Amino acid sequence: MFSAVIVLCAHAIMPLEATAALPAAEDRADGWRALFDGASTNGWTPKIAGHALGDDPYGTVKVEDGLLRVVYDGYDAPFKDRFMHLFYDHPFDSYDLLVEYRFNGEQVPGGPGWAWRNSGAMLHCQNPLTMTKDQAFPVSIEGQFLGGDGRHDRTTMNLCTPGTHVVMGESLDRRHCINSNSQTYHGNQWVTAVFKVRPGHVQHYVGETLVMEYSDPQLDPNDADAEQLITDPEHLEWNRGWISLQGESHPIDFKRVWIRHVDPKATVKD
Repeated sequence: MFSAVIVLCAHAIMPLEATAALPAAEDRADGWRALFDGASTNGWTPKIAGHALGDDPYGTVKVEDGLLRVVYDGYDAPFKDRFMHLFYDHPFDSYDLLVEYRFNGEQVPGGPGWAWRNSGAMLHCQNPLTMTKDQAFPVSIEGQFLGGDGRHDRTTMNLCTPGTHVVMGESLDRRHCINSNSQTYHGNQWVTAVFKVRPGHVQHYVGETLVMEYSDPQLDPNDADAEQLITDPEHLEWNRGWISLQGESHPIDFKRVWIRHVDPKATVKD
Protein backbone atom coordinates (compact mmCIF):
# COMPACT_ATOMS: atom_id res chain seq x y z
CA MET A 1 0.00 0.00 0.00
CA PHE A 2 1.26 3.47 -0.83
CA SER A 3 2.23 5.34 2.31
CA ALA A 4 2.36 9.14 2.15
CA VAL A 5 5.31 10.50 4.12
CA ILE A 6 6.05 14.12 4.94
CA VAL A 7 9.36 14.90 6.62
CA LEU A 8 9.96 18.14 8.48
CA CYS A 9 12.75 19.81 6.54
CA ALA A 10 15.95 20.92 8.20
CA HIS A 11 16.29 24.64 8.90
CA ALA A 12 12.55 25.21 8.32
CA ILE A 13 11.86 27.60 11.18
CA MET A 14 8.19 28.42 11.70
CA PRO A 15 7.04 31.64 13.42
CA LEU A 16 6.95 31.29 17.19
CA GLU A 17 5.35 34.48 18.37
CA ALA A 18 2.56 35.09 20.84
CA THR A 19 0.45 36.42 17.99
CA ALA A 20 0.70 33.23 15.89
CA ALA A 21 -2.68 32.22 14.51
CA LEU A 22 -4.71 29.46 16.12
CA PRO A 23 -6.33 26.81 13.91
CA ALA A 24 -9.01 28.57 11.90
CA ALA A 25 -11.97 26.34 12.64
CA GLU A 26 -13.22 24.13 15.40
CA ASP A 27 -13.12 20.45 14.47
CA ARG A 28 -15.90 19.43 16.81
CA ALA A 29 -19.07 20.94 18.15
CA ASP A 30 -17.74 20.63 21.72
CA GLY A 31 -14.90 23.08 21.02
CA TRP A 32 -11.92 20.80 20.44
CA ARG A 33 -9.42 21.96 17.81
CA ALA A 34 -6.80 19.79 16.15
CA LEU A 35 -3.26 21.11 16.59
CA PHE A 36 -2.00 18.26 14.39
CA ASP A 37 -3.98 18.19 11.13
CA GLY A 38 -3.18 14.59 10.25
CA ALA A 39 -1.46 15.55 7.01
CA SER A 40 1.41 17.93 7.73
CA THR A 41 3.64 19.44 10.40
CA ASN A 42 2.12 22.88 9.86
CA GLY A 43 2.30 24.85 13.10
CA TRP A 44 5.07 22.75 14.64
CA THR A 45 8.80 23.46 15.01
CA PRO A 46 11.48 21.11 16.39
CA LYS A 47 14.24 22.02 18.81
CA ILE A 48 16.95 19.36 19.10
CA ALA A 49 19.68 19.73 21.73
CA GLY A 50 22.87 20.80 19.99
CA HIS A 51 21.02 22.33 17.04
CA ALA A 52 19.34 25.61 16.22
CA LEU A 53 15.58 25.95 16.52
CA GLY A 54 13.97 24.40 13.43
CA ASP A 55 17.02 22.36 12.45
CA ASP A 56 16.21 18.63 12.10
CA PRO A 57 18.94 17.11 9.93
CA TYR A 58 18.01 13.59 11.07
CA GLY A 59 14.41 13.58 9.85
CA THR A 60 13.24 13.01 13.43
CA VAL A 61 9.70 14.23 12.77
CA LYS A 62 7.53 13.00 9.92
CA VAL A 63 3.89 12.49 9.02
CA GLU A 64 2.96 9.02 7.83
CA ASP A 65 -0.44 7.35 7.47
CA GLY A 66 -2.12 10.22 9.32
CA LEU A 67 0.24 9.97 12.30
CA LEU A 68 2.76 12.44 13.66
CA ARG A 69 5.82 10.23 14.15
CA VAL A 70 9.07 10.70 16.06
CA VAL A 71 11.65 8.32 14.56
CA TYR A 72 15.38 7.71 14.85
CA ASP A 73 16.28 6.03 11.55
CA GLY A 74 18.50 8.99 10.63
CA TYR A 75 20.56 9.02 13.85
CA ASP A 76 24.06 7.65 14.06
CA ALA A 77 25.17 5.98 17.28
CA PRO A 78 25.72 6.93 19.98
CA PHE A 79 22.67 9.09 20.66
CA LYS A 80 24.64 11.82 22.50
CA ASP A 81 21.59 13.20 24.34
CA ARG A 82 20.12 14.81 21.22
CA PHE A 83 16.73 15.24 22.89
CA MET A 84 14.01 16.77 20.71
CA HIS A 85 11.02 18.93 21.61
CA LEU A 86 8.43 19.65 18.95
CA PHE A 87 6.83 23.02 19.72
CA TYR A 88 3.43 24.22 18.68
CA ASP A 89 3.77 27.80 17.47
CA HIS A 90 1.40 29.45 19.95
CA PRO A 91 1.39 29.87 23.75
CA PHE A 92 -1.63 28.91 25.86
CA ASP A 93 -2.78 29.43 29.43
CA SER A 94 -6.21 27.92 30.20
CA TYR A 95 -7.16 24.84 28.20
CA ASP A 96 -7.82 21.13 27.95
CA LEU A 97 -5.24 19.17 25.95
CA LEU A 98 -5.77 15.67 24.54
CA VAL A 99 -2.80 13.67 23.25
CA GLU A 100 -3.22 10.14 21.92
CA TYR A 101 0.11 8.32 21.72
CA ARG A 102 1.75 4.91 21.38
CA PHE A 103 5.33 3.71 21.67
CA ASN A 104 6.75 1.42 19.01
CA GLY A 105 10.00 -0.05 17.73
CA GLU A 106 13.33 -0.02 19.49
CA GLN A 107 15.20 2.73 21.30
CA VAL A 108 18.05 4.29 19.34
CA PRO A 109 21.47 2.85 20.37
CA GLY A 110 23.07 4.95 23.08
CA GLY A 111 19.80 6.37 24.40
CA PRO A 112 19.77 6.61 28.21
CA GLY A 113 18.18 3.71 30.06
CA TRP A 114 15.60 5.96 31.72
CA ALA A 115 14.45 7.17 28.27
CA TRP A 116 13.30 3.72 27.10
CA ARG A 117 9.61 4.10 26.15
CA ASN A 118 9.73 7.59 27.60
CA SER A 119 8.20 10.74 26.09
CA GLY A 120 5.85 13.45 27.23
CA ALA A 121 3.80 16.57 26.64
CA MET A 122 5.57 19.64 27.97
CA LEU A 123 3.17 22.31 29.28
CA HIS A 124 3.92 25.97 30.01
CA CYS A 125 7.19 25.74 28.07
CA GLN A 126 9.45 28.75 27.84
CA ASN A 127 9.44 30.43 24.44
CA PRO A 128 11.68 28.13 22.36
CA LEU A 129 13.36 31.22 20.92
CA THR A 130 14.87 31.72 24.39
CA MET A 131 16.40 28.23 24.61
CA THR A 132 20.14 27.92 24.23
CA LYS A 133 21.55 25.75 21.45
CA ASP A 134 22.67 22.98 23.81
CA GLN A 135 19.76 23.17 26.25
CA ALA A 136 18.40 19.64 26.70
CA PHE A 137 14.91 20.48 28.00
CA PRO A 138 12.73 23.59 28.00
CA VAL A 139 11.75 25.10 31.31
CA SER A 140 8.24 23.63 31.66
CA ILE A 141 6.02 21.20 33.50
CA GLU A 142 5.97 17.79 31.84
CA GLY A 143 3.22 15.23 31.62
CA GLN A 144 5.53 12.24 31.30
CA PHE A 145 4.49 9.32 29.08
CA LEU A 146 5.99 5.94 29.99
CA GLY A 147 5.42 2.51 28.47
CA GLY A 148 5.60 -0.83 30.26
CA ASP A 149 8.01 -3.70 29.58
CA GLY A 150 5.32 -6.42 29.70
CA ARG A 151 6.15 -7.51 33.25
CA HIS A 152 6.69 -4.66 35.69
CA ASP A 153 4.52 -1.77 36.87
CA ARG A 154 5.43 1.57 35.31
CA THR A 155 2.96 4.43 35.62
CA THR A 156 2.33 6.98 32.89
CA MET A 157 1.15 10.60 33.02
CA ASN A 158 3.69 11.30 35.75
CA LEU A 159 4.95 14.81 36.47
CA CYS A 160 8.49 16.02 35.79
CA THR A 161 9.60 19.58 36.40
CA PRO A 162 12.57 20.90 34.39
CA GLY A 163 13.30 24.33 35.87
CA THR A 164 10.06 24.40 37.87
CA HIS A 165 8.38 23.33 41.10
CA VAL A 166 4.73 22.68 41.96
CA VAL A 167 2.61 22.42 45.08
CA MET A 168 1.32 18.94 45.93
CA GLY A 169 -1.41 19.10 48.54
CA GLU A 170 -0.35 22.02 50.70
CA SER A 171 3.43 21.80 50.28
CA LEU A 172 5.96 22.93 47.71
CA ASP A 173 7.35 19.77 46.13
CA ARG A 174 10.91 20.02 44.79
CA ARG A 175 11.15 16.47 43.43
CA HIS A 176 12.07 16.37 39.75
CA CYS A 177 9.68 13.53 38.88
CA ILE A 178 6.57 12.42 40.76
CA ASN A 179 4.65 9.27 39.83
CA SER A 180 0.95 9.30 39.05
CA ASN A 181 -1.45 6.59 40.20
CA SER A 182 -2.15 5.28 36.69
CA GLN A 183 -2.08 1.69 35.60
CA THR A 184 0.73 0.41 33.35
CA TYR A 185 0.31 0.35 29.57
CA HIS A 186 2.38 -2.39 27.98
CA GLY A 187 3.18 -2.96 24.32
CA ASN A 188 2.21 -0.71 21.44
CA GLN A 189 -1.33 0.14 22.54
CA TRP A 190 -2.77 3.61 22.09
CA VAL A 191 -3.11 5.68 25.27
CA THR A 192 -5.27 8.81 25.56
CA ALA A 193 -3.72 11.46 27.80
CA VAL A 194 -5.82 14.45 28.85
CA PHE A 195 -4.59 17.53 30.70
CA LYS A 196 -6.91 20.04 32.34
CA VAL A 197 -4.82 23.19 32.65
CA ARG A 198 -6.13 26.23 34.52
CA PRO A 199 -4.23 29.19 35.97
CA GLY A 200 -2.55 27.76 39.06
CA HIS A 201 -3.99 24.24 38.75
CA VAL A 202 -3.35 21.19 36.54
CA GLN A 203 -4.89 17.72 36.39
CA HIS A 204 -3.65 14.67 34.42
CA TYR A 205 -6.11 12.07 33.17
CA VAL A 206 -5.71 8.80 31.32
CA GLY A 207 -8.95 8.62 29.40
CA GLU A 208 -11.53 9.70 31.98
CA THR A 209 -9.51 8.63 35.03
CA LEU A 210 -7.79 11.29 37.13
CA VAL A 211 -4.24 10.13 37.93
CA MET A 212 -2.35 13.28 39.01
CA GLU A 213 -3.20 16.74 40.35
CA TYR A 214 -1.07 19.70 41.47
CA SER A 215 -1.17 23.46 41.79
CA ASP A 216 0.88 26.66 41.70
CA PRO A 217 3.52 25.89 39.04
CA GLN A 218 6.48 28.16 39.58
CA LEU A 219 10.02 28.77 38.38
CA ASP A 220 12.87 27.21 40.30
CA PRO A 221 15.26 30.08 41.20
CA ASN A 222 18.10 27.58 41.66
CA ASP A 223 17.86 26.22 38.12
CA ALA A 224 20.26 27.84 35.65
CA ASP A 225 17.78 27.83 32.73
CA ALA A 226 14.87 29.08 34.82
CA GLU A 227 17.01 31.78 36.38
CA GLN A 228 17.30 33.45 32.99
CA LEU A 229 13.49 33.77 32.83
CA ILE A 230 12.93 35.31 36.25
CA THR A 231 12.12 39.01 36.09
CA ASP A 232 10.95 39.40 39.69
CA PRO A 233 12.20 36.97 42.36
CA GLU A 234 9.09 37.74 44.41
CA HIS A 235 6.82 36.46 41.64
CA LEU A 236 7.81 33.04 40.35
CA GLU A 237 4.35 31.99 39.10
CA TRP A 238 4.49 30.08 35.80
CA ASN A 239 0.99 29.71 34.36
CA ARG A 240 1.37 30.20 30.62
CA GLY A 241 3.57 28.99 27.82
CA TRP A 242 4.11 26.85 24.76
CA ILE A 243 3.22 23.17 24.34
CA SER A 244 5.80 20.70 23.04
CA LEU A 245 5.87 16.97 22.34
CA GLN A 246 8.99 15.14 23.38
CA GLY A 247 11.43 12.80 21.65
CA GLU A 248 13.89 11.29 24.12
CA SER A 249 15.36 8.46 21.96
CA HIS A 250 12.45 6.00 21.70
CA PRO A 251 10.13 6.08 18.64
CA ILE A 252 6.62 7.30 19.38
CA ASP A 253 3.50 8.03 17.31
CA PHE A 254 0.89 10.69 17.98
CA LYS A 255 -2.59 10.23 16.49
CA ARG A 256 -4.57 13.09 18.00
CA VAL A 257 -3.29 16.34 19.47
CA TRP A 258 -6.37 18.38 20.33
CA ILE A 259 -6.85 21.50 22.39
CA ARG A 260 -9.93 23.22 23.79
CA HIS A 261 -9.85 26.77 25.11
CA VAL A 262 -11.34 27.18 28.59
CA ASP A 263 -12.29 30.40 30.33
CA PRO A 264 -9.46 31.21 32.79
CA LYS A 265 -12.09 31.73 35.49
CA ALA A 266 -13.32 28.16 35.10
CA THR A 267 -12.28 25.40 37.50
CA VAL A 268 -10.91 21.99 36.52
CA LYS A 269 -14.47 20.66 36.95
CA ASP A 270 -15.66 22.82 34.03
